[in-house]
Amino acid sequence: MNGNQPGDIRNFAIVGHATAGKTTLAEAMLFCSGAIHRMGTIAQGNTVADYHVGEQQRHISIHGTPLHCEWQGRRLNFIDTPGYLDFASEAINALHVADFALVVVNANHGVGVGTDMMWEYAGQLGIPRVLVLNGLDKEKCDFDARLAEIRDHFGQQVFPMQVPIDSGPGFHQVLDVLRSEVVSYATDRSGKYTEEAATGEWKDKVDELHKALIEHIAESDDTLLQKYFDEGGLSDEVMRTGIHPALQNQVFIPLLCTAGETNVWVARLLDFIAKYGSSPVDRETVGAVATATGSPVLVRLDGSEPVAFVFKTLTDAQSGDISIFRVYSGGIKPGMELHNSGRRVAERIGQLYRLNGKLRTPVDELRAGDMGAAVKLRDTHTGNTLCDARHTVALPKLEYPTPYTHAALRLNAPGDEDRLATGLAALHEEDPAFTYHTDAELHQFIISAQGELHLDVLFERLKRRYKVDVSLEPPKIRYRETIRAGAEARYRHKKQTGGAGQFAEVWLRISPGPRDSGIVFSQSLVGQDVDRVFVPSVEKGLKNAASEGIHAGYRVTDVKIDFYGGKMHPVDSKDIAFQIAGYFAFREAFQEARPVVLEPIHQLEIKLPEEFVGRVVGDLSGRRGHILGMDVAGRLQVIRAEVPAAQLNHYGTALRSLTGGRGLYSERFSHYKELPADQEKGLVEAHQKARAEGTAHAHH
Repeated sequence: MNGNQPGDIRNFAIVGHATAGKTTLAEAMLFCSGAIHRMGTIAQGNTVADYHVGEQQRHISIHGTPLHCEWQGRRLNFIDTPGYLDFASEAINALHVADFALVVVNANHGVGVGTDMMWEYAGQLGIPRVLVLNGLDKEKCDFDARLAEIRDHFGQQVFPMQVPIDSGPGFHQVLDVLRSEVVSYATDRSGKYTEEAATGEWKDKVDELHKALIEHIAESDDTLLQKYFDEGGLSDEVMRTGIHPALQNQVFIPLLCTAGETNVWVARLLDFIAKYGSSPVDRETVGAVATATGSPVLVRLDGSEPVAFVFKTLTDAQSGDISIFRVYSGGIKPGMELHNSGRRVAERIGQLYRLNGKLRTPVDELRAGDMGAAVKLRDTHTGNTLCDARHTVALPKLEYPTPYTHAALRLNAPGDEDRLATGLAALHEEDPAFTYHTDAELHQFIISAQGELHLDVLFERLKRRYKVDVSLEPPKIRYRETIRAGAEARYRHKKQTGGAGQFAEVWLRISPGPRDSGIVFSQSLVGQDVDRVFVPSVEKGLKNAASEGIHAGYRVTDVKIDFYGGKMHPVDSKDIAFQIAGYFAFREAFQEARPVVLEPIHQLEIKLPEEFVGRVVGDLSGRRGHILGMDVAGRLQVIRAEVPAAQLNHYGTALRSLTGGRGLYSERFSHYKELPADQEKGLVEAHQKARAEGTAHAHH
């Protein structure tokens, strides 16, 4: 095996919408190459890639799983990624370290939101894309309609390298455009095939496609174009050498046809990847930052210092964390000491492995361009760069979509706080696409994920691995309360019970302030009735009242308060007395000033195909939403709307079911607005009841 030169390595990510058949295709590739001896299935939960408990229970991929095999003297390192948008971060990680994207499209369902999304990410990362139309053995496959749809999405440069002859159940014959032959596959899933020259109508079809292919390839290279015009065509040999550069420039995007489950055309797909797929040599340099100076540097494939990027961390019960990385420069061997530039710590490298799902093969060295894994690193996490301590660099971090699905975690067993903190920190290192924080205002512990499914999976992992007894509940809404009129109050606090007494009298005037102005406190005391030393005490007291809420138990805002007078006692007046008087004076004035509850309004931007606009707009109005406008972005419509935050719990799930999984949205806080009276009544009653029961603090 000579696959040790960077030019002999093929690193790619298998991406696409959910249920495109990516895992099954990956399994067939491993089988064809002899890496495994029988093909597992999703239904039986015994594929190499989907080996985690959650994947076997749900019959879907949740992790990006590194796999590898050898084919025609090439080493193929590939990552099977989830198609569900909740786990898009796994595919983003994989594309980040891939030299090309293998974008799989389901021959029945066609292009999905996930297909478009991955196509765009590959484009942003500047890597070429190869399309695979998979599942041509299923009922109702219309190849021409699919090709038209794919070209409509991704451009006319998409070119069919094969044409299925008998798509549908029993599919086994394919027209190979490059070789102008008809290939017939055995129907026993062995992947064996016979070839014969195309004749008749298939010969005409292949000649016409051949001509189109030559034009695509000539377009990518002026010398080839000249040759094409001079000679009226290109020889097969010349054409084949032109495929690789044309693919790199994406003037030509090959579309291959497979049936992963029945192992049709999988070996020929491997041939194509081995022959024409991008290698690390196509991207000889990668941009980084020199951590010592902060200036940009290029990491070179032929550099002598080791540089590796950790794109995934897996937690394994037996061996602890497994760091999966790609080497961009130099070589890495067991026993080496490397520097983690993100954590600023030294790491000693132990045994190195190649992974096929959970199977590990020890290796002596991983060189530039290759991928592998190390176990038991002390403090290395997803997104970190490992490098030589004398030449410290950091490769660009991974960027994930903002998580919009939120839930509050409630501990059912007091005393589990430390275990919860440890578990969440470990899960975040493994999967940085979710975030968590303690919300001081709502007194809730909030976890934010990429979707309901992502949230469920994290929640299950937390319970299973870290044995924390938690439950999920909806996050509370950050209501506010304010006033609609002015009012004043005079409050006297007096306590005479043995020992030192307390005395303070506070006179306050309050009025509505502009929106978002918070609480503006001033004093206009005259004369000597109140010592100015007590002004901060009064302010502290009324701010306590404001932060715990008066009308409905939510934080008070947008009120102007003037402390204009009062009385004191030469002995009994002290800080605490004025705090208490300020607290109650403010409560009294507030209740007289026509209090009202404000609710947070969020702005949504929803991208979706036109046919779902009516449904989604109808649903938004049912959520008290207000449509701001509609725009067009490419083939999608964009709805901009304002919706109360209280109506957005689980909105992502609702949007997916309204649009068959084809709508995407983002949201951000916009402003506060008065809550409708009927909604307010319930909040106020609940607060008064809780206060009466002495649990006013409990529901914050």
